[in-house]
Amino acid sequence: MARPSNRAPDEMRRVSLERSVARYAEGSCLVKFGETHVIVTASVEERAPAWLRGSGKGWVTAEYSMLPRATHERTRRESTAGKPSGRTQEIQRLIGRSLRSVVDLTALNERQITVDCDVIQADGGTRTASITGAWVALHDCFQWMIARQMIPANPLKDHVAAISCGISHGVPVLDLDYAEDSVAETDANFVMTGSGGIVEVQGTAEGAPFSEEELLSLMGLAKQGVAKLVDLQKLAVA
Repeated sequence: MARPSNRAPDEMRRVSLERSVARYAEGSCLVKFGETHVIVTASVEERAPAWLRGSGKGWVTAEYSMLPRATHERTRRESTAGKPSGRTQEIQRLIGRSLRSVVDLTALNERQITVDCDVIQADGGTRTASITGAWVALHDCFQWMIARQMIPANPLKDHVAAISCGISHGVPVLDLDYAEDSVAETDANFVMTGSGGIVEVQGTAEGAPFSEEELLSLMGLAKQGVAKLVDLQKLAVA
């Protein structure tokens, strides 16, 4: 079975992580998974959400959006519709949960970090690219805070990254692009930490249900993919 991209089943797209791409943001990263490109910024707010005030604890949250011509046809800006779509809300909650899983929130005191993920070009895997790039932007945001003595040390406890896997023509494959994702029998997203912990698994059968054996095959591919992404994160911030 040949993949549309002619990649091997366990071969990822070319991934790059470029830091400091936004002049005014405390941390930023342009992340590319093949033809999927996302700009991620991290911003410090000197106040925690109202429900955390007085707790001595900070918060990390995320917002996600896709530019109108990130896809083949123009999509309407969600701001003109009055509210984000259900898909957008689900993705930005996933990004926030993923980042909080590796942050010592008490070390932030009562501050909030907002991570904005803006998709400028989409070709599958926008949420996984966002999470992977968000870690880099968050790392640099914390370094910015350390340099200004806002916090004594980096609150990051581990790396976190994400990758998609799927079953295409009966074969488990890693890092699906849109051409593959749109016809795959099974589509799954895996969020994992650098130490191998599982943060979230999202898996859906588009046709026939997938087996436990196939799930374990996808998990194995995801572990390989996330390990490579973590290595790239380490190189990016070295």
